[in-house]
Amino acid sequence: MTTPPPSFDVTALRSRFPALSLEQGGRPLVFLDGPGGTQVPNEVIEAVADYYRTMNANDGGAFVTSRRSDAMVAEAHAAVADLLGAASPDEIVFGANMTTLTFHVSRSIGALFGPGDEVVVTTLDHEANVSPWRQMAADRGLEVRVVDIQEADGTLDLDSLDAALGPRTRLVAVGYASNALGTINPVAEIVRRAHAVGALTWVDAVHYAPHGPIDVQALDTDFLVTSAYKWFGPHVGALYMRASVAAPMTPVKVRPSSHGYSTGTPNFEGIAGTLAAVRYLESVADAPGGRRERLVASMSAIATYERTLSARFLDGIATIPAVRTWGITDPSRLTERTPTFSISVDGVAPRHIAERLGDAGILAWDGHFYAQGLIERLGLAEQGGVVRLGFVHYTTPEEIDRTLDELETILAR
Repeated sequence: MTTPPPSFDVTALRSRFPALSLEQGGRPLVFLDGPGGTQVPNEVIEAVADYYRTMNANDGGAFVTSRRSDAMVAEAHAAVADLLGAASPDEIVFGANMTTLTFHVSRSIGALFGPGDEVVVTTLDHEANVSPWRQMAADRGLEVRVVDIQEADGTLDLDSLDAALGPRTRLVAVGYASNALGTINPVAEIVRRAHAVGALTWVDAVHYAPHGPIDVQALDTDFLVTSAYKWFGPHVGALYMRASVAAPMTPVKVRPSSHGYSTGTPNFEGIAGTLAAVRYLESVADAPGGRRERLVASMSAIATYERTLSARFLDGIATIPAVRTWGITDPSRLTERTPTFSISVDGVAPRHIAERLGDAGILAWDGHFYAQGLIERLGLAEQGGVVRLGFVHYTTPEEIDRTLDELETILAR
């Protein structure tokens, strides 16, 4: 079994998240809903409140609160650039969320393409990385090609990717990790194959971002987008745009706006919370070096710890024969998945299981989680999808044991 890093103190980290002290029926809540949105540490809450107290103003003003706000926004761009490994803060764009940013920027990207060109999407992806490209393709007269999965383990079929690529491929949209099955895609290899045919790449890192380090330069991707509320921050989206790729594009915006791809006044208080979330992540491993080095150390420590949670869960769920776990279940392949598990039981509605878990104070989602194409491909749509149990770095081994015990009780009934 994978062992946690010796300096990883989950109890100390949990003490920084006020929501984790909430109780139901005299017992602490178990937050396994992280793939839909994580809880936030105190410093994020305080940063949002401090924005309102000390710098609540629009940008560009010749007065103190506006200048404070502008300085905070500049620092937030630099912090997220370090989180993602970008070459410059100028390559970071903030928006409402990943979905809104993708819909918005897809219009500018689509202007580069013409009828008969092709875009590639995948069956494994969240609809936020499928629907915008389908709609852009319909507007521009483009063809859409779809990469299939290997059903046995929920991984992308790279032969299907090769079949989808061709001389007219202009963009490949792929997720870093599946928000339903936890599968981590070989993103660098997918980017390499896309670039080999001259295509741009758009990577949805929303689900992966809280689970490990990201390096956009090493991946060589042209775009990568995420949402801070999935990595312990507020509801803010963040997009990396490679400067050389963005240069020939024309932003869709109001004429006097200085914000480039921001469609209006930004969510400044949310950006303040996003900066605080990066600072929190930077502190997890208490490592030396600059901010980028500390972030990589922290995210690597998180990934190592979370693999111990995944191993514990897989060991336990294997003893409940009625449950099917979708995706990668081989304990030797934990580096290929996040600690997000979708389960189902023949003859038992996912909603029923989620309700019974909720009654016991265990918070878990059911349904398709906007990975609708994937759930349909697996033949699970008619039965209501799956139950999703999402662990993050504030999850404890004891919470996993409690969840497994509760699942056994539910099924025994």
